Amino acid sequence: MTEPEFWRGRRVLVTGHTGFKGAWLCRWLERLGAAMTGIALPPETEPSLFELLRPWDSLESHEFDLLDAQKLRAVVAGSEPEIVIHMAAQALLPRSYRDPAGTWASNVSGTVNLLEALRGVPAVRAILVVTSDKVYRNTESGHPFTEDDALGGDDPYSSSKAATEIAVGAWRSSFFASGPPLATARAGNVIGGGDWAADRLVPDFIRAATRSETLELRQPEAVRPWQHVLDPLAGYLRYAQRLAEGEQVPLALNFGPHTPARCTVEEVVRHLAERLGSENAWKAVPAPATREKKSLLLDAGLAARALDWRARLDVRQALDWTAEWYARWRAGDDPRVLTDDQIMRYSALDDA
Repeated sequence: MTEPEFWRGRRVLVTGHTGFKGAWLCRWLERLGAAMTGIALPPETEPSLFELLRPWDSLESHEFDLLDAQKLRAVVAGSEPEIVIHMAAQALLPRSYRDPAGTWASNVSGTVNLLEALRGVPAVRAILVVTSDKVYRNTESGHPFTEDDALGGDDPYSSSKAATEIAVGAWRSSFFASGPPLATARAGNVIGGGDWAADRLVPDFIRAATRSETLELRQPEAVRPWQHVLDPLAGYLRYAQRLAEGEQVPLALNFGPHTPARCTVEEVVRHLAERLGSENAWKAVPAPATREKKSLLLDAGLAARALDWRARLDVRQALDWTAEWYARWRAGDDPRVLTDDQIMRYSALDDA
């Protein structure tokens, strides 16, 4: 259960607030009554969910790079956050091959700069760093990863996220051992309305359908732990609250589907096409030289036991909610209203 009384008036620092997940999280926090400070680069896409959800009534937005350590320290000190949810990252695998050094700088150095800025800030009660389901050493055995599996990564993005986990562990042991709890959240492939990022399946599908183009799929048989954006966000909120309240919870948790459903890329596309009444075809194209894993599954059992959290939407429901958002948006509905509608519906499930 998301507890409004905990979040009402709470000072929350969210990095990556201008992105897809960040915009959903900030709108939810705004509805809960939190007072937010956001730090992120300007929105990269047009349209942008962050821009579509304006006006922001309880968010102080700062748009700059976390690599600007001096400015970061000043904003953190000025905002005196109680809860920190760090989601700012270079999160696209293809881009990581085009700019590996920039990916590592953003994901590792950006996180380290934030942790350095937070050292000694007395108001901070909990820090949650969001990494990725791709932090694990994936030998494509097909088994769902648990938090005890080895970290790894043989591409720039995955390795940068595994390195972020290692950095967080080092800063926790070295500088936060007697300070606020510092934890990491590892979430599966997130889908939902309002995502227009490049090189991501659902936005690519929406663009192709809008233009009546054939969608090109690199790996139609690939399996991912698909989940609706509200499921991991509910987990982050509950996790951060438990950390802030001093509960003894694990300091790394997976957030993924309730059962590791083996849903392929092709099945996702076919379901979206059916729900949106789209007739655009798809075709398999040769996979690029950049290597993508064919199978990635998460075991979220520890989060269920530690937080009494589980994904409320199965993969078909997640796809249905995603298709509904885009269909209503294309029909002219106010994005703020339809986003709020889904948050309210999800909260009713969460409270059931």
